[in-house]
Amino acid sequence: MLRLLALAIVCALHTACATQPEPVTVAEPVAGPPERAFPNDSLYTLLVAEFALRRQAYDLSLENYMEQAAELRDPGVSAHTTHLAQYLQREDEALQSARLWVELEPNNAEANNTLATLLVHKGRTLEALPHLVVVERQTGSANFPMLLNGFTQLSDAQRTELVGDISNLTSEFPKNTGLLLTQALIHAEYQQYDEALVNLDKVFKLEPTQQQAVLLETRILLAQKANNPYARLQKVLKDDPDAKLLRLQYARLLTTTDMPAAQEQFEILLAQSPQDGDLLFSLALINREIGDTQAAEAHLRQAIALGQRENEAYYYLGRVAEDDNDPEAALASYMQVREGPEYLAANSRIGQILVDSGQLDRSHTWFNEQREVNSQLREQLFGLEADILARAGAATDALRLLDQALADTPDNTALRYARAMVREQQDDLAAMERDLRSIIAEDPNNATALNALGYTLADRTTRYQEAQELIARAMALQPSEPAIQDSMGWVLFRMGRYDESVVYLTRAYAAFPDAEVAAHLGEVLWVKGDNDAALAVWQGALLRDPNHPALLGTMRRLGIEPPGVTPTADTAPAGTAPATSQP
Repeated sequence: MLRLLALAIVCALHTACATQPEPVTVAEPVAGPPERAFPNDSLYTLLVAEFALRRQAYDLSLENYMEQAAELRDPGVSAHTTHLAQYLQREDEALQSARLWVELEPNNAEANNTLATLLVHKGRTLEALPHLVVVERQTGSANFPMLLNGFTQLSDAQRTELVGDISNLTSEFPKNTGLLLTQALIHAEYQQYDEALVNLDKVFKLEPTQQQAVLLETRILLAQKANNPYARLQKVLKDDPDAKLLRLQYARLLTTTDMPAAQEQFEILLAQSPQDGDLLFSLALINREIGDTQAAEAHLRQAIALGQRENEAYYYLGRVAEDDNDPEAALASYMQVREGPEYLAANSRIGQILVDSGQLDRSHTWFNEQREVNSQLREQLFGLEADILARAGAATDALRLLDQALADTPDNTALRYARAMVREQQDDLAAMERDLRSIIAEDPNNATALNALGYTLADRTTRYQEAQELIARAMALQPSEPAIQDSMGWVLFRMGRYDESVVYLTRAYAAFPDAEVAAHLGEVLWVKGDNDAALAVWQGALLRDPNHPALLGTMRRLGIEPPGVTPTADTAPAGTAPATSQP
């Protein structure tokens, strides 16, 4: 489904920035003289708050301002308190003081806009709408599209009420482009594209270059597979080549349809902002995608030279080096990645490269060093190293490592679970079961362990009733989890309850179209005699993952040779190991 509402949120937030009051600086005194003399006690407290603000003792300052805003009920103090709470990102206090500000000055556009914005952030959209109406009546510039922030999280009744309220407001403000755009966004969310385009035509008659409307129209035309969906957008950019935000959105849209054209747009943006590390990084990824690793490397190194997005740049320098079959260069880059979102991914690649090249000792030394340097990630690094070893066929080394880790942290559930999975690979089902039951004894609501044990018992033993009970417990905890639905479908199949099995497996495959789930669903359909449906499921899965060993093994075990696939030593029937999706 086209998620056009995401665009609404981004655009609304950009617009909201223009309508929100600027946060106070730490040195700004309370604006303007009071309309009445403050009591001496209040004046003293306000001075304490102001001096605390100047000393950057923000919590003390806010506490005093909140107290005096409620006691004095002065609009200036309430406004200042609201600004300070926003500056400190204390939304609850900001909301409380903004409500008081609006109560004291009900027609103040800034107060109403601030309160509306805070309410939208809290998901209280319907409460925000009346305050935006005040802003519109006072200024004619209310940011109505921000009402769609979190639209999908509203209840059906709330969405219906909001849609009706917005429709009614268009009668009062028939030339308000924000309202018309909001209506168009709602139609687009419900995939009512023709109705959305009608609203957008009204917007363009009033404001031909309205950028949010231009982007929304483009997305709708792309969804409708229209000829030249970018026509209006290109014209706006031709007339205004410096519209950087619009060009950036255009470039990002092109990455899904025309990578060379996206590259051209990013290069224009980079020429306009040559020190922008985000643009350099985006261009690097595009160049890597189209196979120009030399250009990708140059852009990544430029970003590093600017001190921007360094971890990501080093990580992708490693990927580029791997693309160029230069593992040592890849290692050198991955080893530059410091703590952050890319850190574990980089270490995964380091371990994989070293283990694949037979350098197990070097890999182990590296991981030991990392566990010393980043002790807070010690358990994750143990688990990562063990997983790499297990996937490389060095299960004995993986078990030895996990035994060492658990000797230091015997209550670590993640490491115990990892050891259980390695023991299953070694066909040591008794030891695997001991580990999983130990986790369940400590945490009876651990759905992952319940599901893993139930699936393995269903797949590798004849203890079907026990397996079903474990999976049912997991499903009660996470009823929408596709892996658990797949497990339930599989155990019901093993129990001969084929019709019930198909229901669960179909539901799992719809939510998570994984090749292992396809293998299970197809096998049940085949055994039921619905061969055409089984073949359709398998063929669809093969298009996405043509060499999946469990899927290929299932088909061959049932006497079906997959088309266009060369048998390999890796091919094994489904059920010889727990599915990746199961744990």
